[in-house]
Amino acid sequence: MQQLIECVPNFSEGVNLSIIKQITDEIESVEGVRLLNVDPGKATNRTVVTFVGAPEPVIEAAYLAIKKAAEIIDMSKHKGEHPRMGATDVCPLIPVAGISMDETAEYARKLAKRVGDNLEIPVYLYEAAALIEGRNNLSEIRAGEYEGFFKKIMLPEWKPDFGPAEMNIRAGASVIGARDFLIAYNVNLNTTSVRRANSIAFDVRERGRVLRDGDPVTGKIVKDADGNPVNVPGTLKAVKAIGWFIEEYGVAQISMNLTNIRETPVHIAFDEVCKKADARGIRVTGSELVGLIPLQCMLDAGRYFLEKQQRSTGVSERELIKIAVKSMGLDELGAFEPEKRIIEYLLEDASNEKLVQMSLKAFAEETASESPAPGGGSISAYVGALGIALAGMVANLSSHKRGWDARWKEFSDVAENAAKFQKELIRMVDEDTRAFNKIMDAFGLANGSPEEKSARKAAIQAATLHAIETPFRVMQLAFESMSIIQNMAVNGNPNSVSDAGVGALCARTAVFGAWLNVKINCAGYDDKAYVEQMLKSCDELIAQTTAKETEILSVVHNVIEGA
Repeated sequence: MQQLIECVPNFSEGVNLSIIKQITDEIESVEGVRLLNVDPGKATNRTVVTFVGAPEPVIEAAYLAIKKAAEIIDMSKHKGEHPRMGATDVCPLIPVAGISMDETAEYARKLAKRVGDNLEIPVYLYEAAALIEGRNNLSEIRAGEYEGFFKKIMLPEWKPDFGPAEMNIRAGASVIGARDFLIAYNVNLNTTSVRRANSIAFDVRERGRVLRDGDPVTGKIVKDADGNPVNVPGTLKAVKAIGWFIEEYGVAQISMNLTNIRETPVHIAFDEVCKKADARGIRVTGSELVGLIPLQCMLDAGRYFLEKQQRSTGVSERELIKIAVKSMGLDELGAFEPEKRIIEYLLEDASNEKLVQMSLKAFAEETASESPAPGGGSISAYVGALGIALAGMVANLSSHKRGWDARWKEFSDVAENAAKFQKELIRMVDEDTRAFNKIMDAFGLANGSPEEKSARKAAIQAATLHAIETPFRVMQLAFESMSIIQNMAVNGNPNSVSDAGVGALCARTAVFGAWLNVKINCAGYDDKAYVEQMLKSCDELIAQTTAKETEILSVVHNVIEGA
């Protein structure tokens, strides 16, 4: 698996778009790096930039961006709502794929050393990259901010990890590290009071608030036996939060960093703030995502809010995301565009879904064209997707059927399982065409020298194997989906039993259609023992599919005739 890391530097400029563009141009100048998101904030005077790539290109891009920010941002003139200490305030590296946290931390240290040595900017390491105990927490490092660091940096305990032990007047100081995926998330309130917003923030953040004797505001601070203030923890783990007023919007917000989204997902953070705000007579009006969010977070949020309504969660990704956006008011302050805010969508290669992104008319016309692909394999996969989609429809209708409320979760689970099969079969539509194209590419390789002949033959055999296994996977998926279809024929809304029957016919067609593609591709594969075993497995699936189809249609006809 290719190693991928994400970098999310925060630059202390959110107003001058020309300055921001100069910084992001440096990032985009590095080959192998993809700029995913640029999120400027006027009130905070801060821009969060997100880019991703292999480790070496990413740290090169980060270095160039930090260098440019130091040249064009003057921290001695900077004002903003958000705590900050440098032109590049913080620069975390985040493991995405094929790389461990320890390896990512080493890259962060490598970047920090280069920045400190070459740019003469004081650099502190944090989170997983920290070398000194007590420097894991960003907020503790940044305490005092730019203005306070001229004295703080002179203290022995705050000597930078890299770079000079004196403040860079223009560029300030920077914090570089490695961490898990963090979501910066703000919840909007119907108040202008920062004090009340802070009270809610203290209610929910893990650190909580200092315990006071008597009056929670004016009372004396309670201290432990060692004379240290006693803290009352908040209700959310792995959450940092403060309250602030955003002049741009004219409202106060709870600004949160969710540092472990497995511990506290975004939807739980939102709901908890709603509860604490309501207890203080304040209403949450919506929320705001800063930067990007993983797809799973949005899907989990959509399912969470549907479950609260006792509605089926077996709906499309698009619908789950829509429910999440509307439930948390993510579109209150501006449009929420999933294609620009969800990290997996930004990384998708549109060419991998050429067929499934077509309209029904365009897909039919492309199939009918003189091009040999898409062919029977892609059509089989799509017919299978339609079959299980019908079963999902029956499950969703059953979940919402009047008088069946007690069974909503049963049908919701079925619909969710059906959606998984549907998604995988849809993916196989383009995969089958890609498999065919790989065979064509292999046949097009040079065929002159003995070495070229050998390489060409090996490529043809590898591509042929893939072209066998792809439709066989369609056969397996379509057959397995028939158990869900049968369940809905037997237990689903009887008014939709004919839809379950059509679903069974589609699944049967998918199995038989994919079978033909397996057989024709097996003819070009040299490993005869493998071919014999594959065809035997296909025959078994065909027999099982035929029996299952008969069972389902028998149920369907009995229900219809007994109606």
